[in-house]
Amino acid sequence: MKVSFAKLSRPASGAVAVGVSDGGKLGKTGQIIDRSTGGALWAAMKAAKHTGQSGKTLTVYAPPRSKLTKVVVIGLGKAKDMTAQSLEEAGAILYGALSKEARVTIVIDDIKNAAEDGGDLAAAIASGVVLKSYRFDKYRTTEKASAKPKLKSIAVSSNAFADARAAYKVREAVNAGVLLTRDLVSEPPNVLNPATFSDLAKGMAGDGLKVKEIGRKDMEKMGMGALLGVAQGSITEPKMIVFEWNGADKNDPTVAFVGKGVTFDSGGISLKPGAGMWDMKWDMGGAGVVTGLFKALAGRKAKVNAVGILGLVENMPDAKAQRPGDVVTSADGQTIEVLNTDAEGRLVLADALWYVQEHHKPDTIVDLATLTGAIIAALGEHYAGLFSNDDELSTQLQAAGQSVNERLWRMPVGPEYDKMINSPIADMKNLGGRYAGATTAAQFLQRFIRKGTAWAHLDIAGVTWSEGSTALAPKGGTGYGVRLLDRFVADQYES
Repeated sequence: MKVSFAKLSRPASGAVAVGVSDGGKLGKTGQIIDRSTGGALWAAMKAAKHTGQSGKTLTVYAPPRSKLTKVVVIGLGKAKDMTAQSLEEAGAILYGALSKEARVTIVIDDIKNAAEDGGDLAAAIASGVVLKSYRFDKYRTTEKASAKPKLKSIAVSSNAFADARAAYKVREAVNAGVLLTRDLVSEPPNVLNPATFSDLAKGMAGDGLKVKEIGRKDMEKMGMGALLGVAQGSITEPKMIVFEWNGADKNDPTVAFVGKGVTFDSGGISLKPGAGMWDMKWDMGGAGVVTGLFKALAGRKAKVNAVGILGLVENMPDAKAQRPGDVVTSADGQTIEVLNTDAEGRLVLADALWYVQEHHKPDTIVDLATLTGAIIAALGEHYAGLFSNDDELSTQLQAAGQSVNERLWRMPVGPEYDKMINSPIADMKNLGGRYAGATTAAQFLQRFIRKGTAWAHLDIAGVTWSEGSTALAPKGGTGYGVRLLDRFVADQYES
């Protein structure tokens, strides 16, 4: 979608959206538009008792005495509560009211005592329109033209247009990462597999972003028995992708992001029930987020040294697939009794975590995975689970999530849970029992974190895909995690 910013003025024609703050008083430009319609906006607002309540819309079609086709009044709430987050959500609501228009002008009058800068607010409302307009319609061939949205261009009219352009440039790069992640989790598994995912990632190389592929032979040489055990039942060979972005001084710390990339998870020999198995196409959500994050970091030239690791496999029940009861050896030499082949994501992450520590020595690691159904039982679809060995890192991640409405809830780890994954025949087992499943999975991962490394594990199983629309996304892939981690980087490494 084309987005532009211009100096505040009255649109002469077409479809228009007008922001109004709590109290129902139109700004100067809104008043000019109202007068040009003979007071139609004010009359409609009065009749509908629209007083600028946050998120409330009112549509006036073909207002008299004007060449405007439609005016949508959007409530922005109280000035003291107006933030980039609230304006972004207002933009998403506007998209629902204006998606059938080809082009829209959004008028944002100066707002006294707003909680944030006018340029940030103008950029945010445009960002909300773009994020909500996402559609994955790559495979639709029979949809009628009348059913498709038409909005292709928005122009934001604001006195802070110069600042808005600069602010939106950053948002545009981050949004590109979000949309890429949504595309990845939406792709069917016969299209997105370890090989095609790897090819896509390699295609992102350039402009300072380095991308390296590691194949099966090299994994075997490095002793990645945990990851390879998951992959051995698939005809598609596993891949590991390494992103490197060096945007800061070479002596600055390195932060690593590691993503689980199981492009389809049948459960393996421990086969999942057939009902709902289709949604295991997005069991690569963690890798999708890391991919989107590095597109964002490179796109906005982030001043950080970052490494991203994707562990890409397919978990299938072939005759060669690993069995419940097998013992595998991870790259760092630890042995794992595989009690359930459907607890495979932690095996993939184990070797990926070893690799990034062995070859890049990051100070901080954040891993992401659609790891457990247990986290969905605990938190539903509103929070991701956060597990960490570092209080400061946890606080930083939670603050970043709160600021972009991608919320985290910290869950416990500790020695009492760690005992639950001890094996009678190996160093550990990949299943901790009936209870505390999300925590025992995190405890498993923590065994692969070296002393002195700050680590956080985000279990995003409940927030990667939504069966209903969210504030900024339609039904389907949410892109959850890209904005959170980008904000974390901005706050902790660039401020």
